[in-house]
Amino acid sequence: MNEIQFPETIGDQIIFNSSKSAEAVWLISPETNQTISFGQVHETIMEIGQRLIETGIERGSSIAIASPNSTASCLLFMAIVSSGFVAVPLNLVAGSAILAYTIEHSEAKFIFVADDCRDLINSAVIHQNRKVRLIRLDPSMGPDLDSLPTIENEIKLKNIEPKSTDIALLMYTSGTTGKPKGVMLSHSNLLAAGRFIATGHAIDERDKGLCVLPIYHINGMCVTVMGTLVSMSTLVIPHKFSVNSFWDIISKFKCSWFSAVPTQFSYILNNEEAPTDISSLRFARSASAPLSPDIHKKFEKRFGIPIIETMGLTETGSQITTNPIPPGERKIGSPGKAFGNQIMVGDDQFEAVPAGKTGEILVKGENVMQGYFKQPEETHKTIVNNGWLRTGDLGYLDNDGYVFVSGRIKELIIKGGENIAPREVDEALLAHPSILEAAAFAVPCDDYGERVEACVCLKEKVSVELADLKSHCENQIGKYKCPDKIHIVTDLPKGPSGKVQRLKLYELIYDN
Repeated sequence: MNEIQFPETIGDQIIFNSSKSAEAVWLISPETNQTISFGQVHETIMEIGQRLIETGIERGSSIAIASPNSTASCLLFMAIVSSGFVAVPLNLVAGSAILAYTIEHSEAKFIFVADDCRDLINSAVIHQNRKVRLIRLDPSMGPDLDSLPTIENEIKLKNIEPKSTDIALLMYTSGTTGKPKGVMLSHSNLLAAGRFIATGHAIDERDKGLCVLPIYHINGMCVTVMGTLVSMSTLVIPHKFSVNSFWDIISKFKCSWFSAVPTQFSYILNNEEAPTDISSLRFARSASAPLSPDIHKKFEKRFGIPIIETMGLTETGSQITTNPIPPGERKIGSPGKAFGNQIMVGDDQFEAVPAGKTGEILVKGENVMQGYFKQPEETHKTIVNNGWLRTGDLGYLDNDGYVFVSGRIKELIIKGGENIAPREVDEALLAHPSILEAAAFAVPCDDYGERVEACVCLKEKVSVELADLKSHCENQIGKYKCPDKIHIVTDLPKGPSGKVQRLKLYELIYDN
């Protein structure tokens, strides 16, 4: 049997889609009702790509994008990578110092900037010594191509066709400590990531995905953008997530799936607004952080929509495991089994351990990054033993091959020599009816080395006695693991994906 031949570059994928189904709609903007077909995508990226080449910057140069989600930012990304350059989506919640570092470290030649991001980017650029040109990006009309410089030498797009191994995306991780690392993902990495989404969730051209996460985060970019591109399906892409318009968009555009993070599921669940007609919605997808089983069950019971829990990371273009689509067996509390790649739970020497034994989760596959940009030592520490990527997550495999995650290696709380997984404490607190969000963290302790504390956010119009919370927690997990102190806060520090940045909680409570 002949092996299936997939497009090798993102440009090839766009040409393939246009040739097979030029009239099929890829992008829809809910704000303007603008629709863009695969044929229009091809024409637009060719026009933008040719202008980028005519600037004379070297093939493989970095070009940054500072924009909320829009059809224009999607098309610009495709144009940049299809014409042989590297796209650098800028994290708009990172702060000017981190943005300045990202722009400098990535060696960005241009930054395409939406109007509402200009002050932020100007502030970041001021921190730099070198000059970088800012180009206006209109979310409806696209980039201001007339502002790009031009050289006299005639260079054609077809002369600068990227290869499958060329870097297409430089995505900076929102690390909890230190400066972010630039994850290098090639064309083949991104296409593999898109295929694993499409085939893992049985997405085809009849589907419509809703993008509720920023595409400057790997989940938004690889799950919804690449997943719909590779499956030749439709993507509805609002400028931002709003819990108040969420169900209306699904109903109006007949969306069949969406990918969200646990925080969003919690907000949707606790919003009093009831959905209208959501009969088109066949599944929801959870990723980027473990989903509380309590929230999982309540969401499914209230809305009748199955949540497919998954696991992924920036270094793998998102997804590495997934639960199957119903009627396949989903295990609540598990992000599922390996799909499209290999998963191993390893010991300190990165050798496989038996099912049921806890170790570090490692992954190998076509979606694994090429490395960290200009950080070979970090790359060497992360990709070990002939291609196994260390995820930094602790967990185990059950006898059926399902992964169960107990926490991050760096986030473990070691109290009196006993390892306590913060997630276990989180889930005990989240089981209390007054708690919207919860996150446990370590605090230095003279007696035990570290002690357990936690921050919680309460649901609206709810109050609770801290003594009652502690009593509830002790009943759930025992006194030893129960937080010594519980702090009520209005919000938890999060990265762009909505994942709680647990290592910042100590600073939040004790450095203020």
